Amino acid sequence: MSNTEFLETLQSIIVDRLQNPTETSYTARLASAGALKVAQKLGEESIELTLASVAESDGRVTDEAADVIYHLLVLLSLRGIGLAEVVEELQRRHRHAESRS
Repeated sequence: MSNTEFLETLQSIIVDRLQNPTETSYTARLASAGALKVAQKLGEESIELTLASVAESDGRVTDEAADVIYHLLVLLSLRGIGLAEVVEELQRRHRHAESRS
């Protein structure tokens, strides 16, 4: 499995946690607080990433980026949006930009 394929696996795990919540699952607890709470958490993590990118080590930036991606996947999963849909949109934008070049 490639590193990027793991993102699809992670989203599958997140969806499973949403559909089959347990008390020990951070994902399930976070999601049970609702999309607004998840969005707030994503915002917090995004700010932490932004600040780390200009003032902290590469390791810290990597840690914060992982937090952002995780919380983004939780929010997307709550909305029923798959990672594949986001990738398709990025591909569409890329094709559009190339056609203008």
